[in-house]
Amino acid sequence: MQRNTPKVLFATIKPAGFEKPRLIAFNEDLSEKIGLGKFEEKDLHFLVGSLLPENIQTYATAYAGHQFGNWAGQLGDGRAILAGEITDANGKKTEIQWKGAGATPYSRHADGRAVLRSSVREYLMSEAMYHLGIPTTRALSLAFTGEDVIRDMMYNGNPQYEQGAVVIRTAESFLRFGHFELLYAQEEYKLLQDLVDFTIENYFPEIVSSGHQRYKDFFENVCTRTADLIVEWCRVGFVHGVMNTDNMSILGLTIDYGPYSMMDEYNLSFTPNTTDLPGRRYAFGKQGQISHWNLWKLASALQPIIKDEKFLENTLKNFGIYFWDAHDKMLCKKFGLDGLKKEDEEFFGTWQVLMQELQLDHTLFFNQLEKITADTNIKEHFSPLAYTVLNEEKLRILQDFIVKYQSRLHLNSISKEDSLKLMSKTNPKFILRNYLLYECIEEIGKGKTELLTKLTQALENPYKELFPEYSVKRPSSYDNTAGCSTLSCSS
Repeated sequence: MQRNTPKVLFATIKPAGFEKPRLIAFNEDLSEKIGLGKFEEKDLHFLVGSLLPENIQTYATAYAGHQFGNWAGQLGDGRAILAGEITDANGKKTEIQWKGAGATPYSRHADGRAVLRSSVREYLMSEAMYHLGIPTTRALSLAFTGEDVIRDMMYNGNPQYEQGAVVIRTAESFLRFGHFELLYAQEEYKLLQDLVDFTIENYFPEIVSSGHQRYKDFFENVCTRTADLIVEWCRVGFVHGVMNTDNMSILGLTIDYGPYSMMDEYNLSFTPNTTDLPGRRYAFGKQGQISHWNLWKLASALQPIIKDEKFLENTLKNFGIYFWDAHDKMLCKKFGLDGLKKEDEEFFGTWQVLMQELQLDHTLFFNQLEKITADTNIKEHFSPLAYTVLNEEKLRILQDFIVKYQSRLHLNSISKEDSLKLMSKTNPKFILRNYLLYECIEEIGKGKTELLTKLTQALENPYKELFPEYSVKRPSSYDNTAGCSTLSCSS
């Protein structure tokens, strides 16, 4: 089954099929939007790939990639199988894909199945990101397969049986950097150009130029979309955990939700992926740098089409300038500042040092910042969001920063009310923390869905505090819980 497939970008493959599926969740809103309509009981077997409509041709795609900085050769959809495209009433196309429905030629000796925990994490987090306003794939359904799957969760020689599940995810396209890298590596330059042309025609309508300029505009657009995406990750404290080039969307979407985490205490060196230790290549503070590195690899793959090394070098140089400018403008909004001023770079640097030294919760810090008044007791106000004790010295550092912040607010050309509105639109009140996902997975495994329902309501309204009990820092009892504070690539 598993094999190289040179000279082609895909292989036809049928899902494994599961006889006793059970539905866990179905995204009716998404289903209506993409044109599938309401769920009916007869649809359940389709949701796990067991019953296919007539004339449907399912397939998996081949791609390559750099994993943890090293060339990995041919990769591909190892546990993802595409059902194809659906077109809604407005003519918009959406790709539909099963994840966990069986092995493909690109499974690399794996079984192509997925376990409950990874499926729940993908289903909920992709929807959470969507409602946060961040470009992402979306989840249509989540179901038990009715079979158990063996997994070594932490890669430590202790494999165990876990409940199997399938998630259906959707996207305008699942095209990755790696699709282009594969054709470049195989020196299939004509097919590479065909793929670029296809991508532009179907997903980049803003590109109207022709000739080589068309391909230059394409690369610049991909760079901009990628920078904008990573800035959005930084805004909400999302850490992907495994930013290999094969996990980078050519459309600038968040894809492949594996060992990710929303950041609790602010830490530029935080990585949720145990496989990323000790180097921390994909740590929170390195995500901009790594996206830049990945774009260099994409540029190399596109060079036979663009044929202008100087242009590629300049575009990549400009990426860093664009990224940090967008990043600082994003921070301005989080602080309720009307625009970026020269002195703000030092201010943001002071803030980063403060957050790390005091181990303050990233999300809760900005929530509390919105609530500060002239009478606020700094110790009482910020202690509940600190992952360490705020002693006198740390409180003095925090007090000094608040004074600096209030001085900076006085330079605003917008009112205090408008400043607070800007903050409330930028800073979520709810984020889907790993410990909540852990609790939810545990409950679903026992046949309970109450927490799943509440989390779904909360993530659909992230800028409102629907459930105050979730607007708290991570409980200390979860600090060293496997599958909660840290995860492996199999998560």
